[in-house]
Amino acid sequence: MNKATNLPITGVYCAATTPVDANGKVRLDLFAEHCKLLLQEGAHGIALLGTTGEANNYSGAERRALLEAAIESGVNGNQLLPGTSACSVPETVELTRHAVENGARACVLLPPFYYKGVSDEGIYRFYANVINQVNDARLKVILYHIPQVTQISLSHDLIRRLIKEFPNTIIGIKDSAGDIKHMESLVNTFDNFSVFAGADPLLKPILEAGGAGCITATSNLRSDALRTVFDNWSDPNAKDIVENAQEHINAWRELTNSYVQLPTVKAMVAHSRGNLDWLNARPPLVSLTEAECKIIWKKMDELSA
Repeated sequence: MNKATNLPITGVYCAATTPVDANGKVRLDLFAEHCKLLLQEGAHGIALLGTTGEANNYSGAERRALLEAAIESGVNGNQLLPGTSACSVPETVELTRHAVENGARACVLLPPFYYKGVSDEGIYRFYANVINQVNDARLKVILYHIPQVTQISLSHDLIRRLIKEFPNTIIGIKDSAGDIKHMESLVNTFDNFSVFAGADPLLKPILEAGGAGCITATSNLRSDALRTVFDNWSDPNAKDIVENAQEHINAWRELTNSYVQLPTVKAMVAHSRGNLDWLNARPPLVSLTEAECKIIWKKMDELSA
């Protein structure tokens, strides 16, 4: 039996980028429009305010406003997986409670990442405090494993303890470490636990392993191809279609890494949406130069052709 059929949540979720104007002010209108278009293009939902969404570049008020803007535009709360972590428990509780009250499907929670070398016990207490203080049966949590950025790894022992203590709350993990073997070990170790790939090239492999899908940056541009893989990967008659779609995804993913990834994604969205306002970045990120944009856009046109 396909293990994925029993998972609490599955699908293609876009790690949506966040637009700002030339002065760094959040463009709620552009963000809401982008979310609606992503759903039309094939994404099951929006994983806003993660790494690609620059969550840690925005205030709590801005993060709440972005979630509300998506919902007010007509996106269903059940289609949203907001990142609600901060380094402190109180701020994480505030953001998480707000997301739950607005009907979010689940909250994606980084571990507290400022202090390095912390113990599993300390990380457990962070998550436990957040869950207990939010104190809402509707809360569902997707853990976020991205040790190359946080310098903190979420161990199997920690995950096991959290699932045991909060079996109705801890429903999955986004694994952005880029190691398919690690993702497979998560799938094989934990039942009824949704394992999402954080890297686009690993969508097909994680689905084949019994995983849940993906939460990725390239879905800002190729939700259509990712959805093709998700919908057809297990159909032997669609093998060529799926492999071609995955190859297309991989090429676009490679292009997003041509320069610093997050500003590059914004430059690519600017071209795909026909709106140069997407080029703006908030410090410490820096927008691509005009010359860099021209190179990226030329390659995008070639890939689209």
